[in-house]
Order: sequence, then structure tokens, then C-alpha cells
Amino acid sequence: MAKVENKSSIIDRLDFGIIGSIILLAITSMYTIWVAAMNDPSMGSPKRTVLVQAIWYIMSAIMVIIVMQFDSDQLFKIAPLAYGIGIVLLIAVLFLYNPAVFAETGAKSWFQLGPLTFQPSEVMKPAFILMLSRVVYQHNREYAEHTTRTDWLLVLKMILWLAPIAVLLKLQNDFGTMLVFFAITAGVLLVSGITWRIIAPLYGGVILLGGTAIALVTTQFGQNILRSLNFRAYQFERINSWLNPAGDTSSGAYQLWQSMKAIGSGQLFGKGFNNTVVYVPVRTSDMIFSVIGENFGFIGACLLILLYFYLIFQMVKVTFDTKNDFYSYISTGIIMMILFHVFENIGMSIDLLPLTGIPLPFVSQGGSALLGNMIGIGMILSMRYHHKSYIFSGTGAF
Repeated sequence: MAKVENKSSIIDRLDFGIIGSIILLAITSMYTIWVAAMNDPSMGSPKRTVLVQAIWYIMSAIMVIIVMQFDSDQLFKIAPLAYGIGIVLLIAVLFLYNPAVFAETGAKSWFQLGPLTFQPSEVMKPAFILMLSRVVYQHNREYAEHTTRTDWLLVLKMILWLAPIAVLLKLQNDFGTMLVFFAITAGVLLVSGITWRIIAPLYGGVILLGGTAIALVTTQFGQNILRSLNFRAYQFERINSWLNPAGDTSSGAYQLWQSMKAIGSGQLFGKGFNNTVVYVPVRTSDMIFSVIGENFGFIGACLLILLYFYLIFQMVKVTFDTKNDFYSYISTGIIMMILFHVFENIGMSIDLLPLTGIPLPFVSQGGSALLGNMIGIGMILSMRYHHKSYIFSGTGAF
């Protein structure tokens, strides 16, 4: 690590575009969770629900401040440790999972910590991004000239680091979260410098695989094949509700149907603050977007989406300012993680995509998801915070 002269103050080294976006999303989160809890008796006290989310935000903000103190060399060194801890947690949850969540969803992906639940795969996401960025940086440093052989070697390395996570998530029956890790890998692969002669067939294969998956889930023959691969009943319910949400609005498709009704009833400008008529089950988490749609309509929903794009723009901007390859891989992974969450959550709320249990970043209720996303924000903020003080060496060995 090489230190250079730094005359800028701490304030000058903070990225207020990113910080301001997160504050606005936090305010949106508190409001929407309060409205959702006010109109769902099963959630208990709205004040308590909002207070719990506020506590998670405070804890996550502290984590952001801690992560910001790590410069690029330190992040490079701790990547294997973070990845290792994440793998241990993913293994542990297979034996210490929350039995109530398993009974309801068939997923062994949640720890029970007293009155709170915690999903280790959420904090594994930034750890995986960090490790994947280290692997790509080391490879490109070792092989300065890209050839077909070295590019395929990099693809193999990325797959090998992804494989243990994919296997563990399959054992947890958490397909939605597995898709997030695939999206992260695809994004980092795209900016890794691999030739298009390899990327084009790889992405073509992914498109073909996606088309095959759609064919499997939309036909009875295909669903029989998936059952033989240990797909669960609740997963088929989500698929069938996506294909025909009006087919059975009293059971599997009820939540989706109510979400669509709520968003549609908001029309252009919405019904106004806390003017909620349509009941949506468990609205504080997966279907939180329906609160925005019903209260603030199409305009409010578009403003929220624009806020996410502004946050992404600020992340891209700080990455270009730092001119650090290792940081660029990290930021790409984090951007892909957030974009996939936004696209999937909003898409499933309006029946564009199947239900997967993916939360809306920084808005949905949930401490582990918020913590994982905020760790990612901390790594992005560390770019601006340190890039005038340090020159990345990338030679640290853990």
C-alpha cells in the first residue's frame, strides 16, 4: 500500500450523491413499512415494526462506516476470509435453520436469533463480490495478454468460486437467491476483459438455458421433470400464479393478484398518503412496491425507479473517478446485485416475473437483506473515501 499526500477533508471524501440516495430510500422504507403494517393486523404494532427496521438501519449505517475504513488493499486481503466465513454460515444454516420458515416455504435459509431471523446468504453476496473481484484482478495481473486459453481459465476460476455457493443454496431450496449470485457473476464476467468470442457463446448459452427453463415451467411435461429434480410444491405455486394470476385468486395466486389490484388502483397519481384500501398479505417485505403503487400511483413508482437509477449512476461515476480495476469489479458486482433485486422485485409485483421472495433493496422489511446491501454501499463509498490517499498495490496475500 502506497500512501500519497492527502489534503482533502473527510467531508470532501464522502460521496453525498450515494449517501443522499440511501437516505431517501430509508425514508421511503420507513413510510411504506408503516403503511403496510397499519393495514395488516398480523404484523402487530406498526410502531414496533418500524422501530425494528430503524434499528437495522442504524446497525447497517455503523457497518457502512466500518467498511469505509478499509482501503482497496485491505479489502483485497480480507476477501478470502469474508468468503470463508460466508461459506461456513451457509453450511451452518442447513443444520440450524428456522423450522417455522422451513415448514412454510420448504427453505432452510434462515437462522432463528431469538425473536429475529437472519439469512446468511444476504451477507454472503458482498463477500462473494469481494472474492470474485480479487480472483479476476489476480488473473488479469498474472496474464496481462488475453488469449482464448487464459480467458477460458478465468471463466473456470469464476465458476469454481461460484459452485460451492450454488450447491449450498440448492440444498437450502433457495432458488431466488441463487439467481442473484448468477447475475453477479455474469456482470463481473462482462467487465473482466474476456474476449467476445467467449462471452457471446456463453451468454447465448444462458439465453438458451433460460428459454429451456421457461419451456419446463410452462408445460406439464416440464414440471414433471422439475419434480424429479426435487423442486418443491410452493415453487410450482409461484410459477402457476405467474402464468395465470386470475386462475385461482383464493390460494397460491392471492398475494400476487392483490398486489396487482393495489398497484392498478393507484392509477396515475395514487390515492394519497396512507390511503390504502386493497389488502395485500405480508406487504412489508416482498410486495412493498404495492404500497408505492397504491399510495402514489404510476408517477410515484417511476420516481422510485428513477431514484434507483440515480444511485446506480453515482456508483458508476465514483468507479470511473477512482480508475482502479479491482474497485471496478467490486462496483460491477454490487450494481448487478442491486439492479437484479430491483428488476425482480418490481417485476414480480406486477406479474412480469415469477414470485421469488427477492426483497426491494433498502425499502423492504428485513435486516439481513439491508445489512448485505449496506455492506456493498460501504465498499462503494470506500472508493471515494480512499482514492486520494492510497494507490492500490494489489499484492497483499492473506
